[in-house]
Amino acid sequence: NIQNAFVFEGATDDAYETTLTTVDPTADRTLSLPNATDTLVGKATTDTLTNKTLTTPVIAEIDSGSTITLDATTDIILDADGGDIFFKDVSFTYPESGITALKNISFEIKKGETLAIVGRTGSGKSSIVNLLLRNYDVESGEVLIDGKNIQQLNLNQLREDTGLVPQEVFLFSDTIENNIAFGYKNNLPDRAIIEKAAKDAAIYDSIMEFDKGFKTRVGERGVTLSGGQKQRVSIARAIIKSPKILIFDDCLSAVDTETEDIILTSLEKIMKDKTSIIVSHRVSSVKNADQILVLEKGEIIERGTHDSLMEAKGNYYETYQQQLLEAEMENNE
Repeated sequence: NIQNAFVFEGATDDAYETTLTTVDPTADRTLSLPNATDTLVGKATTDTLTNKTLTTPVIAEIDSGSTITLDATTDIILDADGGDIFFKDVSFTYPESGITALKNISFEIKKGETLAIVGRTGSGKSSIVNLLLRNYDVESGEVLIDGKNIQQLNLNQLREDTGLVPQEVFLFSDTIENNIAFGYKNNLPDRAIIEKAAKDAAIYDSIMEFDKGFKTRVGERGVTLSGGQKQRVSIARAIIKSPKILIFDDCLSAVDTETEDIILTSLEKIMKDKTSIIVSHRVSSVKNADQILVLEKGEIIERGTHDSLMEAKGNYYETYQQQLLEAEMENNE
């Protein structure tokens, strides 16, 4: 189901390889894509392009999301010591479904702060993440990072500066070392860099308990990791490139509360001096955030710290009390 039309203008000097299908297969066009993990799906014939340069604008299509225009040559990037994020009156409707996901959302996060976003399924939490990663563009309003409109930023550098830990962890049938290093730029980094990421994600000791350590294979032909171990490998993958912005998209929902506490404790050091966003339906994951947003049907219905929201005895308070009761019932079973 093809939804997006991406327009690439300009080129990069680096060598990459990907699969591209142009809309006009008869045109004499070549392309160097800025991200080796991008796969473009089009309507015509498919070619593998290696180390080629864009000579004329190429229109290609990708399977997901709304139409956005990319300029591979823009040199506007995040500030070296930046990471401030500002959502200004943002509204967004998914173009493929017509569902309005966000309505006049405004918030601000400073570098080094942690923003938590809580709400029920379908409240708009992941839509904010999609806009921050620029998987979609806003319908109205602005998303600003370091005072710059996100649409003006170099997309590749934006994603290089962002570490995402998704809800659904995907590990390759490969070594733990390579799974962590996948988050790095192009080449396999030094072992010391991989080990530091594993230690910061509190997975190092578990890895070293395996006979082959970081060379241990996971997946179909390797060991089976627990849910908590998978999440920590995913966290190590996200932080290995030292991103300015960290996004945790409901990534702790699959682990028990004890494992959650261990992971959150390890994250405190990682999140220092970074702009962090924690998306969760579990209130226990967000208690220590500098600011908490409560979303309902695409709108912010409450905001504040954990203590102020508990004192207000609104939606956040009721959700917290309900989740505490559910946890007690599980422990008693």
